[in-house]
Amino acid sequence: MIGTALSRRHLLGAGVATLAASALPRPVRALAQAETLSPAAMRQDLRLLRRAYEALHPGLLRYNTPQQIAAGFERLEADSATPQPLEAFYLRLSRFLAALRCGHSYANFYNQSRAVQTRLFETPDRLPFQFLWLGDRMIVTADPTGTEMAPGSEIVRLNGRPVGEVLAGLMAVARADGGNDGKRRQLMSVQGQDGYESFDVFYPLMFGSRARHALEVVGPDGRTRRTEMEAISLEARRAQRPPVIEAADDTSAWTMERRGPTAVLTMPGWGLYNSDWDWAGWLNARMDALVADGVQRLVVDIRANEGGLDCGDVLAARLIDRPNLPDTARRLVRYRRIPDDLRPALDTWDRSFDDWGDDAQPYDDRFLSLARSADEGGVIEPRGPRFTGEVRVLIGPQNSSATFSFAQMVQRERLGALVGETTGGNRRGINGGAFYFLRLPATGLEVDLPLIGTFPQQLQPDTGIQPDITIPRTAEAIAGGRDPVMEAALT
Repeated sequence: MIGTALSRRHLLGAGVATLAASALPRPVRALAQAETLSPAAMRQDLRLLRRAYEALHPGLLRYNTPQQIAAGFERLEADSATPQPLEAFYLRLSRFLAALRCGHSYANFYNQSRAVQTRLFETPDRLPFQFLWLGDRMIVTADPTGTEMAPGSEIVRLNGRPVGEVLAGLMAVARADGGNDGKRRQLMSVQGQDGYESFDVFYPLMFGSRARHALEVVGPDGRTRRTEMEAISLEARRAQRPPVIEAADDTSAWTMERRGPTAVLTMPGWGLYNSDWDWAGWLNARMDALVADGVQRLVVDIRANEGGLDCGDVLAARLIDRPNLPDTARRLVRYRRIPDDLRPALDTWDRSFDDWGDDAQPYDDRFLSLARSADEGGVIEPRGPRFTGEVRVLIGPQNSSATFSFAQMVQRERLGALVGETTGGNRRGINGGAFYFLRLPATGLEVDLPLIGTFPQQLQPDTGIQPDITIPRTAEAIAGGRDPVMEAALT
């Protein structure tokens, strides 16, 4: 998961609405008595956040003017004039960070203290089923309870509110790059893939925690009904995830299966920072076998994969017959050496980020240009016997970091066809590559701070990577248990 223990390799990233947008629904979660933050504590941490972000964040003005940024910080301070529960402050902070439109700037669920995680993210108030947002439609994909909700059912009202109203509130706290709302919808879907699902966190903060959920549902047969379902716990939600194979196992993260003349490589995640698994060796061994067996087509499924390490570089090396030049996007940072007063609040896994030294050279009056190291977007050399068959890469809005960069490279270098839906991320550039975990001592919260901004040489559209073959997900396909994207890739 992004923001835990990251490599210095590029994990790039990006948020919604103007910083002075209208207020979200007031939090109505039941709160423990006397657990409130003082105005002094909130303002102390907001000033630290402003100091760090204005000094170090490379994408702060990518989508906002200095006046908008200043107004956003001032609004946060003004709204902190009275004691508030941690829930309310976390929600306001998340809304501000989302408005930066940087998918790697957020109060990361996984980097909070256990006390904060327990209080904010682990209440037993989750919807029991899984779903996708298709446009503003809430479509059930699975009901692991096996009782009430058929795949393809549409939730039209949730606890008395039209679901479009619910989604509009959630979009204002969803982290994504630029105007890429497809990523925001994907982030607020629940597919049983994450330790903390964003919907599970933000829905009760905005609309209230409850033990039962009232639903108005249109079934796949077109009939409307009203029902109530018991909420489930975090443990029950996590039990819905696919089994995790231990890192020592040869198939710990990915699978390769043969379907006639086609091989399907499924890579649900590249977050292998702490794994002892030799993923590069595993991948190269299987590519060797494909070449030896004369496999005609390779389908690479990364639709569920937000990013992590640059695992796609190893795969790309098996598809090219000449060195693959690096992306020409500029890599810019705001500093050569961090200010001494900020260092105690900036946690990271690599203290070399504190001082770029001669790797950072003046670019303009705002930025320094950061040199690429050998493992950061450098030249990819061909390796081993080349796979010369057809390649199709299945993509979607979840791809917003290293997988965004991989999809971009596949399309730019014509290594294969992209099939599916527009990725997350943004062609205008994303922020990441190196991170600080900014500790806010007075409130006890953490905020991720990306350090490297990528900026393309030419003006690009405000969107993710478009597939070569577009196949949208539909409620009808979900109801029928079909995967049209995979079907198209195999055809």
